[in-house]
Amino acid sequence: MLQDKLKNHHIILASGSPRRQAFFKNLGLDVEIRLKPINEEYPPRLTHFEISNYLAQLKALPFKTELKTNDILITSDTIVWHKHQALGKPRDVDEAFQIIKSLSNSTHEVITSVCFTSKTFEKTLHDITQVTFKNLSDEEIWYYINTAKPFDKAGAYGIQEWIGQIGVTKIEGSYFNVMGLPIHLVYKTLNEMAITT
Repeated sequence: MLQDKLKNHHIILASGSPRRQAFFKNLGLDVEIRLKPINEEYPPRLTHFEISNYLAQLKALPFKTELKTNDILITSDTIVWHKHQALGKPRDVDEAFQIIKSLSNSTHEVITSVCFTSKTFEKTLHDITQVTFKNLSDEEIWYYINTAKPFDKAGAYGIQEWIGQIGVTKIEGSYFNVMGLPIHLVYKTLNEMAITT
């Protein structure tokens, strides 16, 4: 399957997320984890998927001079879009509470962008999933924050965790996109790159 098609390629995943790393393991792909710090700020004029596209591409920049001919670099970024605003990772418990409280009893969008970069090729794609939460009580929100400590997650929650299990009433689109990677699109794109690069 895919691992055979990519046997002459070296895949670099620039993500410390164990969830994203697990996706590639499940595809049967050996990837190198290579991390570089970046300042995740974006121009205020950007909106919606423009933000996650920009950040995914920004994360690729520090690697470009060191890519070899057979390398495929994968960078990504996830945001939660709600009420015309991008919600990132919470800075502290109070911000986490306010974010989750704002998502309670409403529908928001989770947008993940993925940038594929090689020495001669760059492609950025994104996927959007709509997620609806029930009316979450303050007690439920605080319980989740205190037990899961979701400070590394856009929108202050992980759908695969307790709050997703008890709180999500509807989802339209890819579940795995909400977890951090539209793996169906990654699979499709890597298949295409295996032929063309």
